[in-house]
Amino acid sequence: MVMFFRNFLNKLLKNFFNKKKHIKLGLYGPPNGGKSTLANKICVDWLGEEMSSVSHIAHETREINIKEQVNIKNKKGRELTFSLVDTPGIATRIDFEDFVKKGMKTGKAKKRAKEATKGIIDAIKWLDTMDSVVIVLDSTQDPFSQVNITIIGNLQARNIPVLIVANKVDLKKSNLDRVKSAFPQYPVIGVSAKYGKNIKQFYENLFKLVK
Repeated sequence: MVMFFRNFLNKLLKNFFNKKKHIKLGLYGPPNGGKSTLANKICVDWLGEEMSSVSHIAHETREINIKEQVNIKNKKGRELTFSLVDTPGIATRIDFEDFVKKGMKTGKAKKRAKEATKGIIDAIKWLDTMDSVVIVLDSTQDPFSQVNITIIGNLQARNIPVLIVANKVDLKKSNLDRVKSAFPQYPVIGVSAKYGKNIKQFYENLFKLVK
């Protein structure tokens, strides 16, 4: 009888500590950092389908995109379930003429600029609902930008757990050390969301982010 209760208690404790955690995980960062590419990689790996459209033109994602019940596993058998939230790229300035320079007609460019502005406002508002945030940065760009400082400041004010992904490490101009030195208060991992480099390490870091 004692052995029965001991086994029962061990099983109960094991189920308690191994139970799935569910969180709202937001992907934030400046335009064209690779948020949607990373979102697609996550969803293809664990759900077998893409989540967002991508483009070389900034602000392709102009609305909040959510994929519910994303469940990932690690080698130790732990599972993590979360709602993945792909947000519009944060910018301090949006000018429709920048889209015109990319080949868009004026009318379409103005519409895109208006939608992008609304998307940024929505993304900032949604920060209050996030349990954890992954900041996706282009590791070939200067991390000390006003946009990045603004994003970090908003997250620090809300005391939200953060993981920084330095994306595009497959490119020659990538500088992972520069990103790490810019934000020493947060863990930084270099990946190539497009080619899947270091993506397994990224998943392991997600477990640490919500421990």
